[in-house]
Amino acid sequence: MTDFKTLGLAETVLRAVTAEGYDTPTPIQAKAIPPVLEGRDVVGIAQTGTGKTAAFVLPLLSRLAALGGTAKPKGTRILVLTPTRELAAQIHDAVRVYGKNVRPRSTVVVGGAKPGPQIRACAAGLDILVATPGRLLDHVGSGAIKLTDTAVVVLDEADQMLDLGFMPAVRRILAMTPKTRQTVLFSATMPTQIRALAEDFLADPVEIAVAPASTPIERIKQSVIKVPRAEKRDALAEILSDAAVQRAIVF
Repeated sequence: MTDFKTLGLAETVLRAVTAEGYDTPTPIQAKAIPPVLEGRDVVGIAQTGTGKTAAFVLPLLSRLAALGGTAKPKGTRILVLTPTRELAAQIHDAVRVYGKNVRPRSTVVVGGAKPGPQIRACAAGLDILVATPGRLLDHVGSGAIKLTDTAVVVLDEADQMLDLGFMPAVRRILAMTPKTRQTVLFSATMPTQIRALAEDFLADPVEIAVAPASTPIERIKQSVIKVPRAEKRDALAEILSDAAVQRAIVF
């Protein structure tokens, strides 16, 4: 059986994974980590709950040493694009947890937050920047962030970015980065526009699919509650107030 020790991760990253109580990777992690470590472009079809965040965070933390040097002022060596600030915060938490022995310089750039602290956090240069497309373009336009030396770009939840109308912004951002960059794209589905994006910006990518895009993964139980539109908020509040609900994500 595959375990994290056989995937080629850096010892500093492995120690952090072990400290979190993990020893066996999920299918998406087992399939994605080796090609990401090798510097290959990757297209992964993976749904929420499959462990895909660690599938790119772990190998990229391991690759930081291989990339060599440090980021230039206002630059970032690794850029992770995500559709929402909530997901950006989750990814950054994973960077801090699994990178505690690597100690990368990282921050989050998202809308709905004051730009000043974000600009100051980027001023000296970053190892990893997690951002939403709109706010990132704002900072690039003002000169606060530069993408000319970015070595790796990750597009997480690409289909959500499409649904939210971010594709033009994503294309602009990718066009600003070096053509020699490594690009990793994860999406729960692969509609035509996402496929076209991959064809335009990825070079000979490794394609990985861990579950049919239309099928919920086994670890998620689904149910439907039908309520009048006006009562949706009250119904949600009642569900979340149940003591059995210890953690929840509301989309």
